[in-house]
Amino acid sequence: MVLWVFGYGSLIWNPGFDFDDKILGFIKGHKRTFNLACIDHRGTPEHPARTCTLETDEEAICWGIAYCVKGGPEKEREAMKYLERRECEYDQKISVDFYKEGDSLKPAVTGVLVFVSTPDPVGNKYYLGPAPLKDMARQIATANGPNGYNRDYLFSMEKALANISHEDDSIIELANEVRKVMNRMKETKITGTDAALKSHAPLVNLSALPEGTVVDSR
Repeated sequence: MVLWVFGYGSLIWNPGFDFDDKILGFIKGHKRTFNLACIDHRGTPEHPARTCTLETDEEAICWGIAYCVKGGPEKEREAMKYLERRECEYDQKISVDFYKEGDSLKPAVTGVLVFVSTPDPVGNKYYLGPAPLKDMARQIATANGPNGYNRDYLFSMEKALANISHEDDSIIELANEVRKVMNRMKETKITGTDAALKSHAPLVNLSALPEGTVVDSR
């Protein structure tokens, strides 16, 4: 038995678990969105961060890294234990076909595991849904948690995708908008006018995760 896991967010630059092989490639029919609340890594229950999930889009492809764990059942269990703890805000595990660069017809690997979030703001308390670009940028620019600022997660993703030579235009656009917010924050020098730059995202009723859930990964 071999475990394959697709990384499309922080797993690209910081997998955090023991793996035996990795392949650069893509999956079909999914796109990245910053529609998932994070309350334990880069945000708090009172001021959630926005992190990456996948949503279906028939025309889209999503580039990332497929990691292979083939050291036996115990090694696979350890990897899954780590991943399920780290990706605790994702409520679904789906299986997808993974394609290598240069061959978009025949999957290089089938049955690759992906952690995703149900895009339902009613049934899934961690799903924030889309928001205007400027509102998302304000939220990401200001949110922070035990692992640091939300914006650093976004900038790390932008850099990681550039490093694998498959940049995501939506990530670049969002990152540039966050930089504009940060520049305005510097100009105000934390004066009374800074209140206008605070996140306009509505507070969501999120409960803190169980003690010991935080993993230094994002």
